[in-house]
Amino acid sequence: MSKTSIKHIAAKANVSIATVSYVLNGTRNVRPETRQRVVEAIEELNYKPNDIAKSLKLNRTNTIGVIAEDVTVFNAPEIIDGINDFGDRHDLHILLVNLRLNKRIGRNFADIEAYRKYASNAVSELLSKQVDGIIYIGVHTRDLTGLIDADDKPIVYTYGYTRDDISIHYNDEQASYEAMSHLVEKGHSRIAVISGLMDSIPSRQRLNGYYRAITDFELPFDPLLIKMGDWERESGYRLTGELLSLPEPPTAILSMNDVMVVGVLQAADERGVKVPEDLSVIGFDNREFSDYLRPRITTMELPLHEMGYQAIESLYNVINGNESAPLIMPECRLIERDSVAAVNDVR
Repeated sequence: MSKTSIKHIAAKANVSIATVSYVLNGTRNVRPETRQRVVEAIEELNYKPNDIAKSLKLNRTNTIGVIAEDVTVFNAPEIIDGINDFGDRHDLHILLVNLRLNKRIGRNFADIEAYRKYASNAVSELLSKQVDGIIYIGVHTRDLTGLIDADDKPIVYTYGYTRDDISIHYNDEQASYEAMSHLVEKGHSRIAVISGLMDSIPSRQRLNGYYRAITDFELPFDPLLIKMGDWERESGYRLTGELLSLPEPPTAILSMNDVMVVGVLQAADERGVKVPEDLSVIGFDNREFSDYLRPRITTMELPLHEMGYQAIESLYNVINGNESAPLIMPECRLIERDSVAAVNDVR
């Protein structure tokens, strides 16, 4: 007997081949009675693989919806790649919706009402495609409780969280602590920090890591070494100017992102301060350009690929009713380049 094909199923169910494909792949809505005829034909003809019929009976499509607040933001591509990595290994279909929030609302992410409709429309679009679950990728880490209603579909957040759903994060406090540890190992004790916006959870957690290192390593605490930036180059430039004008300037600066490091380097260069000979600098994020600056920037790399992989793995386990191991925060990694020098080597 010849192998059963989609053509045989279409004939048996008295539908088009395209309709069978829509049912199998969950790519379009199909009327319930038509879908039922296709399912029955699949079972009667014992269409292979058998798990397709099983998944249809369980109302599964092996399709995962992904909502990215903005794919142009540095974190999104690697997180999406991690999602696709797991999806490829488990034969899952990935449907991506880009909210384009940077262009639509600028940086006003605290005002949920300004973009609730975009998020809700994205959820409706994915639910119409019969996704089994949804992953939501934020632009930056914040509380997204109440933003969307996934209509009882399981949802996992990364680079954002709610009070009730699974969320995948990395440990900002520990990453900052490890950056400080690296500077201390190089002999630095007078270490300044340039933070991001203080309404940002990563900023607060990274400051916690800074303070913990000050305490653990018994470093001198000087409030003048703590500067509040806004993630942008200009604030790195302006605040570095203030730091280098102190009667006793720092020997090292921890910048909470690589963008502000660009301003740090510019301010240092204009004042004749050499990096790393006179001033060591560590950034955050391991942005692509950090390897092209001069000097090449030592920075903390975020585990974005692993976050995406963990997000879809957690969602997959929920969908399939599997018990998953307790979530372990992915770790950041220090990328050593040329912007940090040992104090004894230069002074």
